[in-house]
Amino acid sequence: MRKIRYIVAVSLDGFIAGPNGEADWITLDPEVDFAALWAQFDASLMGRRTYQAARARLGEAAFRGMTSIVFSRTLQPQDHPQVTVVADLNPDWIQALRTRPGKDIWLFGGSSLFRSFLDVGLVDTVEVSVIPVLLGDGIPLLPPPYTPAKLRLLGHQVYRSGRLSLVYEVQHEPSV
Repeated sequence: MRKIRYIVAVSLDGFIAGPNGEADWITLDPEVDFAALWAQFDASLMGRRTYQAARARLGEAAFRGMTSIVFSRTLQPQDHPQVTVVADLNPDWIQALRTRPGKDIWLFGGSSLFRSFLDVGLVDTVEVSVIPVLLGDGIPLLPPPYTPAKLRLLGHQVYRSGRLSLVYEVQHEPSV
């Protein structure tokens, strides 16, 4: 079964973006092989704001070669033919997507969407790249409410730039 992997950059103080969605503090690191990372996926899941930011930054090229699903109640599907626009998170539909043949699925950006997927047990790994910067305010990695999720460290890498990559498996509680 395909895994849903939440991969995100985070500041040392736990923010994935500045208070107004700023991401200018996320710098490219020549030691990180982004091509190899992208090659692990053939589908992405993202919220509206992440989609709009990626589209503004990279244009339509950001969505070539990958099935992109955007969760939004405001975007009109006919206005965004290069992606699949879905209004609500349907766990059964996502589970069906996971059983299709293919590579892993990238849960991309967006702490609210991450929270929604985590709450219904649809996140397999949390992979954070800790950027050596303190923001002081912004969009948190995981928004409230307080609901701990247990993780098991699978791997880590320290880069000369001070960046730290951490890969955790989500420990799902057994169903009763």
